[in-house]
Amino acid sequence: MANKLFLFSSLLFSAVNLYFLASPSIAYELPPNHPVPPETVCKFTPYPSSCKSFLPNRTANVYDYARFSVKKSLSQTFHFRRLVNRYLRRRTVLSQSEIAALEDCQFLAGLNIDYLTSSFGTINATRGALPTWKTDDVQTLLSAILTNQQTCSDGLQSASPSGSVRNVILAPVANDTKLYSISLALFTKGWVPKEFPGAAQKKNHRKLNQRLLLKASSLIRRGLYDQSVTKRKLLQVSDGQSKVLVADVVTVSQDGTGNFTTINDAIAVAPNNSAASNGYFVIYVKAGVYEEYVSIEKKKKYLMMIGDGINQTIITGNRSVVNGWTTFKSATFAVVGPGFVAMNITFRNTAGPSEHQAVAVRNSADLSTFYSCSFEGYQDTLYTHSLRQFYRECDIYGTVDFIFGNAAVVFQNCNLYARLPMTGQFNAITAQGRTDPNQNTGTSIHNCTVKAADDLASSNGGAKTYLGRPWKEYSRTVYMQSYIDSVVDPVGWREWNGDYALSTLYYAEHSNTGPGSETAKRVTWPGYHVINAADAANFTLSSFLLADNWVPQTGVAYTSVEVTAGLEGPCFGEMEEGKDCGFDSTFRCNNYVSYADLVLFVVLLCLFSVVTNNDGLPIVWARGLFTRFRSWRFVGLARLMAMQGVW
Repeated sequence: MANKLFLFSSLLFSAVNLYFLASPSIAYELPPNHPVPPETVCKFTPYPSSCKSFLPNRTANVYDYARFSVKKSLSQTFHFRRLVNRYLRRRTVLSQSEIAALEDCQFLAGLNIDYLTSSFGTINATRGALPTWKTDDVQTLLSAILTNQQTCSDGLQSASPSGSVRNVILAPVANDTKLYSISLALFTKGWVPKEFPGAAQKKNHRKLNQRLLLKASSLIRRGLYDQSVTKRKLLQVSDGQSKVLVADVVTVSQDGTGNFTTINDAIAVAPNNSAASNGYFVIYVKAGVYEEYVSIEKKKKYLMMIGDGINQTIITGNRSVVNGWTTFKSATFAVVGPGFVAMNITFRNTAGPSEHQAVAVRNSADLSTFYSCSFEGYQDTLYTHSLRQFYRECDIYGTVDFIFGNAAVVFQNCNLYARLPMTGQFNAITAQGRTDPNQNTGTSIHNCTVKAADDLASSNGGAKTYLGRPWKEYSRTVYMQSYIDSVVDPVGWREWNGDYALSTLYYAEHSNTGPGSETAKRVTWPGYHVINAADAANFTLSSFLLADNWVPQTGVAYTSVEVTAGLEGPCFGEMEEGKDCGFDSTFRCNNYVSYADLVLFVVLLCLFSVVTNNDGLPIVWARGLFTRFRSWRFVGLARLMAMQGVW
């Protein structure tokens, strides 16, 4: 018995050590609570030299370094905003374009102060790990800070190519960008798991009926005429699957029959800094063409705007860069307030292709949702600027870079229409703007349709169309399970400028259909990939945006697809009945079984054999073991071994 216990403990110790040594997803190169000198931790940042100069010259752990860096970032952001304000007081010596760019920087610096304050509050209140959703919140905010800084820099460089503003302001912008990047890297090192952040977050899954949104919308619309609903009311669909909490409802109608005649007037009366638990402030916008520039500021939280349908309720404008606006300020509709929801509305920028950058919607609202909306423009139609965004059953029209920005965004069941551009131009559907490898941002296009709009379709090949091009160095875009029509050029993707970002970008395709989906002639860049189901699962709504924690409260239907990379336990029955369990000809579990898993599983097999005095492990024991280890990797490996006659 003593020998058996000794062997048992030895095997268990070996299993744990081998697994941790072999698994890159478990073995941290630097434990976050282990004190180290700054030069050690700085190796894990994009700017090691700057990192050493920023951090205090003392031994600390990753958590403490991250707190120090975020706090220093906050201090520097206050200093930068004061610098911008000082320049804006000298308007008489500045050009209009410089003033516009500085005003953008001023606004974005204010957002950065909010985001850094929130981030520091979160990490300063904990001595160790954070819940997954809090980790995602902080990583999202720190990613957005870098995006805001890059937006400021881009605007200044365009507005003042050689002026004093460029020379004086861009230096602190660059220095602060490094500090923000270091803060994000240190937070990522300390708190973000090595595996894809959303992969393990499978709590609170709620798969909603596709008709649910229409039911919820119908109830809200009926509530507009029911005084009992205008005061805090819980709306619930008849099948009990979703609840939409409404605090108040107002109506906008151009004929004077509503509470307001303009959308901006309705937004002005919405409560400030409302919590999600208080319910949505609903603005029902009746059919009509609303020629106004709408801006929903950061304090207008949890607004829900419902129209009468695409091409019925229309919000339109025509600002453009050619007409003197910055790209950031050219938007017809801009939203920053978190928790925003829009349904059944058309957003337009009618400036036309010759006016170049002309945004219909700029979205910088965290946890925002657009359902059954249309976005119509040409170049830069939809600016998915920052934070977490979801678009469901929407239509997006445009030409050059018509979906661009650096949000973490998922498009689901949408139609992407390439229009006819100017002569000599080509169409790029996406221009994703990720600037840092630690940002949790990217564009995921899932179960959508890519095709030509009527003007391009009737032009007899008037312009080439590409899936995207890399606006920034770490650009990340994924198309999966979508229909891609022949409008897309066979190479699929387009360079930005020479070989810029071709090795650092991440462009991927998975299981698409249609004549434009063939990958045989696609680009051969180092950053381009045809991915398997395991990798694609990282970019589903539930994993990429942890949407199961926040989308259900909107009432919007969505697909919560778990694209598994192994074969799940129930397939044992299929295996016993002689059915195909999904292994390919080389017996790979959908292309992923790690060496660590193999080591641990084999050791565990031996361990169970010793404990039970069996030479082999009966399949009933195996099933019990698989129940303990729910990971698809163990299940896939176990089934592989079963098929190979291990038992």
